[in-house]
Amino acid sequence: MDLIKKLTGKNPSEYEPVAKALIDNADTALFEKLVKQDDFLFDFIKDNVAKRLQKACNPSNYKNILPLLKYYSPSYEMMFGEVLNSYGGKEIYPVMKNLYLNGNNSEKAYSAKYLSFYGNFEELLPVIREYAKSDFQPLAINSTELLSILNDSVSKEEALEKLKSEDEFEQFEGVKFLTAFGAKDSVNQIIETMKNSSLSENIASEIPYLISVEELINTNFEQGILVLCNIINAIPDIIPPSAAVDYDLQGVFEKLINNTLNSTSAVALALAKEKFSELASNEEYLFDTDRNTKDAVKSIDAQLGRLNMNRLKSLLYDELYDGSDFVFFALDFVDEVEELESLLDSKNPTLVLKTLNLLKSKNMLTEKHRQEALKSVTVPELKEIIKVL
Repeated sequence: MDLIKKLTGKNPSEYEPVAKALIDNADTALFEKLVKQDDFLFDFIKDNVAKRLQKACNPSNYKNILPLLKYYSPSYEMMFGEVLNSYGGKEIYPVMKNLYLNGNNSEKAYSAKYLSFYGNFEELLPVIREYAKSDFQPLAINSTELLSILNDSVSKEEALEKLKSEDEFEQFEGVKFLTAFGAKDSVNQIIETMKNSSLSENIASEIPYLISVEELINTNFEQGILVLCNIINAIPDIIPPSAAVDYDLQGVFEKLINNTLNSTSAVALALAKEKFSELASNEEYLFDTDRNTKDAVKSIDAQLGRLNMNRLKSLLYDELYDGSDFVFFALDFVDEVEELESLLDSKNPTLVLKTLNLLKSKNMLTEKHRQEALKSVTVPELKEIIKVL
């Protein structure tokens, strides 16, 4: 039988000898093959393999991990870091320092994780700052974690400045840094950046790593609901369906349902009801997810399926005004022409254009609508688009 199948299987008499041999022999070929299987293995299987490899390590053979560090996988970095620090501690530090400075990107990323356990690495601060900007994301994220441990205010301020950039991708780099840094006190600034960004769904998906969706809603209801709406829209194109489990969305929805509904919570629940119905009814979205995710998606679909959509719509219509942070979400649920027409004099050209497209999709667009929109929109390029709608 293939060794990978044995290592990832359920039979201890098969996986224990393979795990032991892999560590005892520093079998780089087998480990490289294992890493290449990352995208095809469920997370719980990779977790099991990590535990099996960790159990195979001891004070006599732990250094055999070092040749394996050439092959990066996020599934094994925590385990390698723990083992190297537990058995090597200060003794292995010079070796790991050298790998962090001179190894390949994989070795540097693993070494950074070891350093996060070891804790005494202030001498590397200039290099850590440099690596936190690496294009190799595991190295950048792990190095940012080291900056957080050192409470490096210089790097944090640089990231906060990026949120003010006119370049949205630079803004997002700032968001990712602050998330990895654990800068919970920057949540409000990140949300303000999210509100004005075309990458709002990407940004929203980072926020739960700083503060849970539930805590955010409890702290600032409207901000929390706005982040939730963007997270719902991000599934499954930007973040996987497993986010439903990671962010405890079922618990969040349950609390919204049990509390008095208002226009903003109605928007979020309407979005979720539609999204999870789509996820649950299309196997293509769930075929490569684990059982926990499948069960969560189907349970949320059943939970939201009991909601009356007409009731939700009657509430969310209150968000159909120019200054609402929820107007773009609410628009997707509007059927009445009169409600759509009321937005054609908006000062937001993007909102006007989306309203026109909705009218067109419903075969309700008229010349009068076009002319009304042309009075509101001043951007020449958008005027040309409106003329040919």
